[in-house]
Amino acid sequence: MPKMKTHKGAKGRVKVTARGKVVAYKTGKRHLNYKKSGKTIRLKGKKFVLFKGDARKFRVLLPYDWR
Repeated sequence: MPKMKTHKGAKGRVKVTARGKVVAYKTGKRHLNYKKSGKTIRLKGKKFVLFKGDARKFRVLLPYDWR
């Protein structure tokens, strides 16, 4: 059986914590920020835990990142 390949795009977008949660950054902070409030920009800089359904999809894309 050949080795499974890690999806490089998914690897750069999410991180799996020690307890197995999938964490990602919020979207919408790269550009066009002049029309957004400071509070919105600050909140978009934080990480958040993905929902179980989305995390399950990343389990397939990142086969070696699970504890």
